[in-house]
Amino acid sequence: MADQRRAERLDQPREPRGVKLPRFDPEAFGRWSEGIARSMGTANFIVYMTVVIAVWFGWNTLAPANLRFDPYTFTFLTLVLSLQASYAAPLILLAQNRQADRDRVALEEDRRRATAQKADTEYLAREIAALRIALGEVATRDFLRSELARLAEELDEAGQRRQRLERRQQEKGGQERRGQRPTSGEGLDEPRDDLDDDFAHEPRPDGAGPRPQDS
Repeated sequence: MADQRRAERLDQPREPRGVKLPRFDPEAFGRWSEGIARSMGTANFIVYMTVVIAVWFGWNTLAPANLRFDPYTFTFLTLVLSLQASYAAPLILLAQNRQADRDRVALEEDRRRATAQKADTEYLAREIAALRIALGEVATRDFLRSELARLAEELDEAGQRRQRLERRQQEKGGQERRGQRPTSGEGLDEPRDDLDDDFAHEPRPDGAGPRPQDS
């Protein structure tokens, strides 16, 4: 009575009833089926099977009657080939299903990688376009060289004008100290520039009005 109550307790799982099927590893069985399917899909299997059937026919046809284990009509051979076909078809289907699963996983991985590569390509294209726009507003090396050369030429011209101005002022001061009046032919060998207009409007030392401009 106590054992029956212990068996009917609700706080303990019920033991499964019925026939217990043997357990197996699906992955190992799948690899085994793929190996059989690969071996059956080769030329070696066809050659070996042809040799076995030919020997079977020859033995059961040419051997003495008491040694023939499968006489004409070859019933046992037909049974063997039927069993082989009945097992070969499911094994081949199982191998194909496993290969289809691998192909689907590989296809999804390829699609994911293609999507990532497309996103990376679009990002790089946008970055390159932004760099091209930014570089369009940046001074190049040739432009800087040309601007520096132009500035150097302008500074040289300004320095030459300053030297001419200082030289003329020195000559003017020397003539004033000697009490001489500068001749009108002085300075004809130099080109006129903007600084010559300043000398033209300067008053003469003797108070006779501004100096005449050189024609």
